[in-house]
Amino acid sequence: MVVEAELTDDEVDRIFRALADSTRRDIVRRSLAGEASVTELAHAYDMSFAAVQKHVAILEGAGLVTKHPHGRERKVRGNPQAIRRAQALLDAYEQIWRARVDRLDALLADAPE
Repeated sequence: MVVEAELTDDEVDRIFRALADSTRRDIVRRSLAGEASVTELAHAYDMSFAAVQKHVAILEGAGLVTKHPHGRERKVRGNPQAIRRAQALLDAYEQIWRARVDRLDALLADAPE
């Protein structure tokens, strides 16, 4: 699979662990829609600022968002390329399963009744 050369097992683990949490998925969605400060993001959730910072750090570690200083704030921006890489991996897995189903269909079509 070509995608495996692009993503190491550790990278895949970090991406999908990060996306396993609904708050982090929402932060990715919001940061892909437009750049937001950590403070702005924190206002959207019923949790502490520190908890949101931890979520953002996990997403940053997975490469799903980037953070950069903007005055006294830290702005968060989604990384569409990381999402595309994860999607490519899922697409490759889907192709494997579709090929297996096609082989099974062919086997069943050839089976005597």
